[in-house]
Amino acid sequence: MAEIRSQIRPSGEPLEMLLNMGPQHPSTHGVFRLLLWIDGEKIVDLEPHVGYLHRGSEKLCEGEQFHQVITLFDRLDYIANFNNEQAYCMAVEKLMGLEVPERAEYVRVILCELNRIASHLLFVATMGLDAGAMTPSMLCFRGRERIQALFEAVSGARMMHNYFRIGGVKEDLPEDFDQLIAGLLPVVREDVAEVDRLLTFNEIFLARLKGVGAISVEDAIDHGFTGPCLRACGVPHDLRKAEPYSVYDRFEFDVPIGLDGDCWDRYYVRVQEMYESLRIVQQAAEQMPQGSVASSLGRRLIRPPKGEVYVRTENPRGELGVYLVSDGTDKPYRVKVRPPSFCNLSAIKHLLNGVWLADSVVILGSLDIVLGEVDR
Repeated sequence: MAEIRSQIRPSGEPLEMLLNMGPQHPSTHGVFRLLLWIDGEKIVDLEPHVGYLHRGSEKLCEGEQFHQVITLFDRLDYIANFNNEQAYCMAVEKLMGLEVPERAEYVRVILCELNRIASHLLFVATMGLDAGAMTPSMLCFRGRERIQALFEAVSGARMMHNYFRIGGVKEDLPEDFDQLIAGLLPVVREDVAEVDRLLTFNEIFLARLKGVGAISVEDAIDHGFTGPCLRACGVPHDLRKAEPYSVYDRFEFDVPIGLDGDCWDRYYVRVQEMYESLRIVQQAAEQMPQGSVASSLGRRLIRPPKGEVYVRTENPRGELGVYLVSDGTDKPYRVKVRPPSFCNLSAIKHLLNGVWLADSVVILGSLDIVLGEVDR
């Protein structure tokens, strides 16, 4: 346990005070603990503590059959379930040399991009709350509820969907899916636009975020930043463009970037990404072909050949990597996850050192961490 340091002011008062932030704290976005040494209102040193949500997920994968592992990936980044399922399924499919039906690829893209919007809406809601804005959270959850209602209609669950399958998806879309998506996109676009108008250029919001928690491109890359956190620094790197997977190369969309790499840029990039995801979903819904949504595997027990693969996808929080090793049996020999939240969080000491205590909340919030994938 860290202790209050012994440095003393000339008046006899301690120079530094130890402040314990978390693990149960509404602004740590999960069970995350920060030990902060503060001098007045300035943070002079800190010590992050993770592991409170550790469940041994990667080791658990070794005891499950390949199909069963999908449910464990649902519970890593529990805000972006579909995106996690896709990364794992792609890894197994690459190991087996399995071709996914074209319709299934379109279904995956639509659900993953809607999941990205739902995830970013939750981020905007909590970012507003961290900065003292209550109303935007109500609007964000309204849009998020609409998306989750669609998820329930498709998969039977609002979260932890277990809908993607190795070689495709569990079942085809509902018969009225075209009507559902046509009704959903305009109202979600308006929800996003309303929050954007209300919050983005709000004078108080700008004062709380602009110029706060800035990081250079070099430092961001050195700390392993990916996703919106990296793009906020001005780096236009998005795996959907840089290394297109699934059918992303068939869609027109832009990669939003920031200028200063501060909290406001990290917020603004995510807002703009929601508009781009809506563009992708619209195009995918219009282009989606008919046909099967599952490979010939069906429900058969699979035994991929011996070998190892690494697959990475663009998740809402950044680059999700899956390293998968097979020994030829029906269970993975090794599963290793490269979670974006863990890598982005590694810069927390760099970002918080020397800043005002009041800014620590918005800086941590701007990283959009999910402790399920940090601790695993």
